[in-house]
Amino acid sequence: MSKAQQRLSQVQSHLASSEVDIPRGREVVLRKSPDDVVVTCALRTPLTRGGKGGFKDTVAADLLAHTFKSLISRSNIDPSLVEDISVGNVLAPGAGATEFRAAALVAGFPETAALRAVNRQCSSGLQACVDIANAIRCGMIDIGVGAGVESMSSNYGPGAVSEFSETLDNHQEAKNCKVPMGVLSEQMASDRKITREAQDAFAARSFQKAEAAQKAGKFKEEIVPMKVKWVDPKTEEDKEIVVDKDDGIRPGMTAEGLKKIRPAFKEGGSIHAGNASQVSDGAAAVLLMKRSTAGRLGQKIVGRFVCSSIVGVKPLLMGIGPWKAIPVALEKAGIGKEDVDVWEINEAFASQCLWCVKELGLDESKVNPNGGAIAFGHPLGCTGARQVSTLFNELGRTGKKVGVTSMCVGTGMGMAAVWVKE
Repeated sequence: MSKAQQRLSQVQSHLASSEVDIPRGREVVLRKSPDDVVVTCALRTPLTRGGKGGFKDTVAADLLAHTFKSLISRSNIDPSLVEDISVGNVLAPGAGATEFRAAALVAGFPETAALRAVNRQCSSGLQACVDIANAIRCGMIDIGVGAGVESMSSNYGPGAVSEFSETLDNHQEAKNCKVPMGVLSEQMASDRKITREAQDAFAARSFQKAEAAQKAGKFKEEIVPMKVKWVDPKTEEDKEIVVDKDDGIRPGMTAEGLKKIRPAFKEGGSIHAGNASQVSDGAAAVLLMKRSTAGRLGQKIVGRFVCSSIVGVKPLLMGIGPWKAIPVALEKAGIGKEDVDVWEINEAFASQCLWCVKELGLDESKVNPNGGAIAFGHPLGCTGARQVSTLFNELGRTGKKVGVTSMCVGTGMGMAAVWVKE
């Protein structure tokens, strides 16, 4: 064997042994390092019913400004230290970049705090948080805010999707990107044999868990109340109200009650308003920095960002996104599903969420323990950031450590992230 071949063999041996020697498992993910990207504050507004609830007359930028103000106040961070802000949004023109920059200035961030808007459909809020975490990890910034906001009362409707050109319409897979999510989810439920009975039972459990959590005050720590102007739909009188809780949670919901609701997308279909996520309004924000920075500033650490994943799937199978994204995130973190204490998986539709849970073999008692989007809503750009506050709140309340957030993403994607509570 020549010297070159011997050297190549040695290098291959080193690479093989290093892969085997990479530390993995729950103990490793719980280890702390000064370079960890940590969360020092995570909060949200209440989520309210689109067109009907407490925020129906409040624009997205005002929701965001209030959330930013609350983040500054609760964390006691010097806003001049924040270098970048990323805001997830789906429906506002231009993802709201201009008005959200203005909202940051109104909230008290100086002009030195940059801001960008991010639109990756239903994962926009998570993408915003991940973008900030990665900017900190690579040394681009030291402190940043990941956020999400949506006023579906203002922007939801047919105009939210632009017309496709002839070029796009002539490509079948591209054309599938504009199939309404309810329609494709109906088809998926049929193809994957997810019965209406199973969907209604899953949805009823979501409502029941959320109702119990709300009555027990489990959401109070993550929610910041907001005083808003509100037009009474019965009297058309202008009022000032305080919105302090999610108003989409329906008390006493049962599978039997859900059976009475007519299908929304197909005659004799299985998907309806009661087993799909609610059209909602809301905002959420997450403050991130390195552990060493938090220690220097005296910031209390809530938890840690570990890693994330983003994957693509066929547009017509949008709902399977979490099924494909979650294993990738777990592999990157070096842990297995048995190491995860709480799963926050967005309930876009009961059909897709239930299928993902079953196919992944997850313990359903660990999935959305306080209910999900079916029960309290899915403000599209907000959800990914909202899940962070809900997850850390639940992990802290129960003394658990490892959590995962995930969601399916319109046009055929899935995203997931691994977090650790401290």
